[in-house]
Amino acid sequence: MRVLVVEDEPMLAGAIAEWLREEAHAVDIVHDGASALERIDVNDYDVIVLDRDLPAVHGDEVCRRLAESGAVARVLMLTAAAEIADRVDGLGLGADDYLTKPFAFPELAARVQALGRRSRPAAPPVLRRAGITLDPARREVFREGRFVPLSRKEFAVLAELLRADGAAVSTEHLLEKAWDEHADPFTGAVRLAVLKLRRKLGGPPVVETVTGVGYRIP
Repeated sequence: MRVLVVEDEPMLAGAIAEWLREEAHAVDIVHDGASALERIDVNDYDVIVLDRDLPAVHGDEVCRRLAESGAVARVLMLTAAAEIADRVDGLGLGADDYLTKPFAFPELAARVQALGRRSRPAAPPVLRRAGITLDPARREVFREGRFVPLSRKEFAVLAELLRADGAAVSTEHLLEKAWDEHADPFTGAVRLAVLKLRRKLGGPPVVETVTGVGYRIP
């Protein structure tokens, strides 16, 4: 998934991003509300991890504008305020979930994963197609019962191809969902990841190239 972390404490933001990247998500980071609104206008995020007490533009205002825009991104609001009234206020602004600081990173990652499932059409917990089984929760892939070790990017690319249910997935979509904003679209990163993915999945070949479009698993 593509995730935006909005947190004004750089060390905490970096730690959250690193944890989510280990879960094969593409993560961007900003440290204030104004920058968050700029990124949201440019990128299509699945989940936004939003600190409530932000400089420039308060997190409440970011959440309100996001809700008014009709964006599909789900919001996980972070705050040091643990009172029930604070949580009710945050949810009333349009947040989809609420997590108080300090928190456990595994719980945050699980909440992001759950919100991500709600931001897109429903998909089965375990993805299966063409003899391939991908378990997002366990980060495991099997082909015809054989375990396939994949890198985070390869895993993310394969997950998007399986979620497409046989339809072609564009290179641009794969780049958006599996890489962060620092990825250069002209480096051939997606092509290289697909090449490695094909090699690891083995024969017969299962990932097809759709000329002028992208890739698919028929």
